[in-house]
Amino acid sequence: MSTANPNGVYAGAHFGLELDGKKEVSLFRSIEGGGVKADVMTYQYGDKGGNDRWRLLGKPKFEDIKLQVGMSMSAPFYDWIAAFFAGKPTRKSGAIVAADFYFKERARRTFKEALIKEIVFPKLDAQDKNAVYMNVGLTCEDIVFAAGSGNKLQAGTKGFDDKQKHWTANNFHFKLDDYADACRRVVKLDSFTIKQNIVEHHYGGFKAAIKTPSAVEFPNLVFYVPEPDAQPFMDHMARRVGYGEKGNGEVRDSKTMHGQLDAFDNELQPIFTLEFFGADIISVTPDKADATSEEIKLCKVELYTESMKFTYSQ
Repeated sequence: MSTANPNGVYAGAHFGLELDGKKEVSLFRSIEGGGVKADVMTYQYGDKGGNDRWRLLGKPKFEDIKLQVGMSMSAPFYDWIAAFFAGKPTRKSGAIVAADFYFKERARRTFKEALIKEIVFPKLDAQDKNAVYMNVGLTCEDIVFAAGSGNKLQAGTKGFDDKQKHWTANNFHFKLDDYADACRRVVKLDSFTIKQNIVEHHYGGFKAAIKTPSAVEFPNLVFYVPEPDAQPFMDHMARRVGYGEKGNGEVRDSKTMHGQLDAFDNELQPIFTLEFFGADIISVTPDKADATSEEIKLCKVELYTESMKFTYSQ
């Protein structure tokens, strides 16, 4: 136990996540939300009661927790994400731990019955060498605030910053069925969000709402290629949608495509793979033409997806 004053002020330097009662924590970049609030209920009697009003607190409501994570979390955390993509919502209990510069625990928020609500992948750009992070939103049924124990976090703290920086915006590879050559020079991929709607059920005798998951919503993906590489996608649109010379008299089939996004560290070792299924191109849009611009002319390609699969490689 630390002999430092437990009530002393401190600057939050490190944040960790405990899952399923395990004391080993995974360190992440930042946290937002996770507070508790309650509605105010106002009562007033009838005509004989005058104009007086009385107020009481209603049931507690727990704010969603938003984590910003890199690729230095524990394997169980990424298994949780993989289950989310697979449509197998898994409830987890654990704690958010705040530590000072010396990795000593100063505060904690214990949560129960947490579900992943959304995952936001960052924008990737071949010209951007900065570290990128994934945003993970959690919703839970109970949160308890407590003072920290003062013990040092049981985490692999050595090299933590290096691990976070291993995932940079420029180390990625985007592939799409039958269009390997056209995708070999994908230069950008816009940020995208996978969401799962949460339904709240209120029962008598329960302190707070019971939260249950519903369908997962998979987003459209938007990527950019140099304009000379965009012709195959335009031809595909002509065949599938049925316009122009390539669409005249042809039978449009119902075949969709499979593709994947691979992320690498600075040593070009794989970090994760994100596969998407049931995809098809819905638009191909050339960049704005400007005679004074010296930037490479790009085309934006957008496609829909029906499902995705996440696989962590480390």
